[in-house]
Amino acid sequence: MSTARLRETIVEILSEAQSDSPEVQQKALQTLVSITKVSPQNRTLLAQTNGAISILLKLSKSLSPIIETLSLTILFNLSLNPDLKLSLADMETIDHLNSIIISPTSPESSKLASSLICSLAMLDKNKAKFGVGGTIPLLINSVSGRTRCAAAHHLLSSLAELVQFHGNCTVAVRAAAVPVLIQVIKSADGEDLAGTSLAVLGLLARFDEGLNALKNTGQVVNSMVDVLKGRCMLSKEGAAEILLRLFDESEGCLRDALRIPEFLNLLADISVRGSAKAREKAGLLLKKTMEANIDPYSDETAMFF
Repeated sequence: MSTARLRETIVEILSEAQSDSPEVQQKALQTLVSITKVSPQNRTLLAQTNGAISILLKLSKSLSPIIETLSLTILFNLSLNPDLKLSLADMETIDHLNSIIISPTSPESSKLASSLICSLAMLDKNKAKFGVGGTIPLLINSVSGRTRCAAAHHLLSSLAELVQFHGNCTVAVRAAAVPVLIQVIKSADGEDLAGTSLAVLGLLARFDEGLNALKNTGQVVNSMVDVLKGRCMLSKEGAAEILLRLFDESEGCLRDALRIPEFLNLLADISVRGSAKAREKAGLLLKKTMEANIDPYSDETAMFF
């Protein structure tokens, strides 16, 4: 089909998508999902069609779950084109996505809204927009109350993308991200949630705000060591990375770890039987414990004369 003909077809389909008939609307949107799923050119043509984005955004607010889901899917497909990410992330869209995070009509709508946030935030210029738009506290609040919900992984992935920007890290820490994520790690049945939560904590720990919040969290070392005892290798990698950062900044954290009887045995085991990254991190942790030459049971405030 020629480009000109495809443009005409898209205009016709958009017109049908605004029909008063739910069946006609649904069929039109399904067609748009299909033509934007794979082809970057089709996404560009749709985005360039006059009023297309506004129409899709309006339809994504539909009371019909299927119309909402299809519209969000199309917007997500469009966001896969790098050159469309900036224009899609306007404040109206961000506000609407925030509203879905607050009150999702279904697990699918929450997943799609989170995925769209994550996709748009992959453009660095958009990260600050979501920070200013208030998305980060909403993601944290949603995770804190629904750690086992179907969209939890999507919510955490969006948060992980957003906190790569320093300003958003500050916002996340102030919104109590660290204690919330620690709680997810402790309570999640699915270890994939723990792994993603640890990845977010690792990103937060790159900056002083996040690292200080971690250091000031009670029993944080014990929590990370508990993760090392688990089965998920991704989680072990994340916990080891966080322990490395804590040990670099706090002798007290290293002392706390050495007071745990099985800590060194865990590191030795991971350094041999873990993934390549986990082995590397465990090896670095073992090296730190040997170089530190700390008596874990000594009084760190004691003075010697």
